[in-house]
Amino acid sequence: MSTESTRLPDNQTNQKLPLAALLALATAVFITVLTETLPAGLLPGMSADIGVSESAMGQVVTIYAIGTAVTAIPLAAATAGWRRKRLLLTAMAGFALANTVTAFSTDYALIMAARFVAGVAAGLAWAMLVGYARRMAPEHLQGKAIAIVMVGIPIALSLGVPAGTFIGTYLGWRVTFSLMTVLALLVIGWVLLLAPDYPGQRPGSRTSVLRALAIPGVVPVLFVTLAFVLAHTILYTYIAAFLHEVGMGDSVGFVLLIFGGASIASIWIVGTLIDRRLRALTIASVLLVAVAAAVLAVLADLPALVYLAVTLWGLGWGGAPTLLQTAATDAGGDPAQAMLVTLWNGAMAGGGVAGGVLLDTLGTSSFPWSLLILLGPVLVVVVAARSHGFPGKRLSPA
Repeated sequence: MSTESTRLPDNQTNQKLPLAALLALATAVFITVLTETLPAGLLPGMSADIGVSESAMGQVVTIYAIGTAVTAIPLAAATAGWRRKRLLLTAMAGFALANTVTAFSTDYALIMAARFVAGVAAGLAWAMLVGYARRMAPEHLQGKAIAIVMVGIPIALSLGVPAGTFIGTYLGWRVTFSLMTVLALLVIGWVLLLAPDYPGQRPGSRTSVLRALAIPGVVPVLFVTLAFVLAHTILYTYIAAFLHEVGMGDSVGFVLLIFGGASIASIWIVGTLIDRRLRALTIASVLLVAVAAAVLAVLADLPALVYLAVTLWGLGWGGAPTLLQTAATDAGGDPAQAMLVTLWNGAMAGGGVAGGVLLDTLGTSSFPWSLLILLGPVLVVVVAARSHGFPGKRLSPA
């Protein structure tokens, strides 16, 4: 299958990565992730200022995820013909608008509407960032280009959220969201100056979402995405509760720092090897997270082993977004990527709900066991999809 969005740049002689442009995309990823997760550290101040309960204020994260999940596929189809730079600039403008409204509004309903708009902007961005990065790189470096862009995820989680929370604590949560607007505007200027532009897909070359599902390899990648993200989110969302139960409640920040550092190392490893070893890396990713879950399931009373497990978890998970998005785009192009975005956000929302149910019914000790149950079929599907989905040798991009 051939689509406009995955063709190489016209200048085939350029064998180097356009690092400045890729870092602009990585910063865009940083903005999408941080905009989504930042309220978690700012809820007390936000709820007090707006005059609603913390549980009600917490729905600003839910509405963001809903905005992304319900719009990624239709927006990807509606904007398939747009030039790529225009599309990214539109998404960044959406973040600037949403974060500005959030920073200055005193009305709960208006903030919720702004957060939905931010989620829509995220759906628009996620559905095209991988394809955009691939087009900037020669074929043998496309995986590395995606890894560079995806480094924005662990940096946002391990550094951005703590920094934003610190700023919000001492200067006010509105200052934090205002700074997010400034960052979005800087990215807009960055993209305008340094990012190459590419046309969208021609009408005759576009593949619908339903047709993409029939392409060999797409369904296995989407299943692995759904189950893997669901498993990860169950534990990650409630990691503070899990650590508190095993007597490490004072170590949450340090544990998350270890996880973030291991995740960054994972992205570097994946970026180095993905163009030659996507299948092996994906299997290793699942196994590392499974081993981490097994350690947490039976040896969580030993802090040293908890730290070891979290390190293995970060090493397994950090590169997973790059691996899964590369596999999806290899198999089915931008339509598969749009479906991946929808399933990813659905799994995140589902993981939060499932983790809450497990917490109330079986307790925190059930979290690592639930990961093991979910990761079993994930490993089976990855191993079985050796011809399409997770091939031993990467196929030409879809």
